Amino acid sequence: MPVAANLYYFFNPSENRSKPPVLLIHGAGGNHLFWPPEVRRLVGYRVYALDLPGHGKSDGIGQQSIPDYTKSILAFMDAVGISRALMVGHSMGGAIALDMALNHAGRVAGLCLVASGARLRVAPVFLENAGNATTSPQIIQAMKDFAYSPQTDMRVKDLAASRMVETRPAVLRGDFLACDTFDVRERLGEIGVPTLILVGSDDQMTPLAFSTYMAGKIPGAQMQRIENAGHMLMLEKPREVAHALSGFVEQLMFQPDL
Repeated sequence: MPVAANLYYFFNPSENRSKPPVLLIHGAGGNHLFWPPEVRRLVGYRVYALDLPGHGKSDGIGQQSIPDYTKSILAFMDAVGISRALMVGHSMGGAIALDMALNHAGRVAGLCLVASGARLRVAPVFLENAGNATTSPQIIQAMKDFAYSPQTDMRVKDLAASRMVETRPAVLRGDFLACDTFDVRERLGEIGVPTLILVGSDDQMTPLAFSTYMAGKIPGAQMQRIENAGHMLMLEKPREVAHALSGFVEQLMFQPDL
């Protein structure tokens, strides 16, 4: 797969230029594979799923703030020739998408916030232990136990955990630091692009109240609750997430670049 602006990415091509390209931004400690094939290969749309700096197969050391990750997204968009995109972000990726919409609105055709929030506090025990090679696996195990619906197949949990273990502890801790300092609650009313909020009914990490708050503050935002899904709802319910995303893209008005 290709690399642009030092970021490794997957690309699903499409001749459809009447709708914006879809840019998938993974969460803390993740990579592009945390977006399942049903979402990465969304039929009829151009989809880019990237590995953030220091994640997956991308070079770099990771960042410790959401605005710094936003800079990497902007550089990536410039490198592949995307002027505007639908920003789809999971958890920390949702924070990056929100930062894009608030501070670089001209590059954003729409938002899809998946299991995210306007404020993303991280438990102190996660911050203290994520960066240590000895204790980081324990943090990942805790996330595995906490991030899913009780209905989720253990094979889904095991595969995601095995992928997260590949993330260097320092990168994971940097992601948690970036999340912990993120807070745009007072600015949500400034968002002027179409917004879809997806939340799992059993999400304990970014619970329903987080999404309900955003839906009430972002003008015109839509919210959809997906049953029997937790914080990793795109892995737990990939068809439902793909269906919701596809329906949202179809609603977007988009003027392609000439």
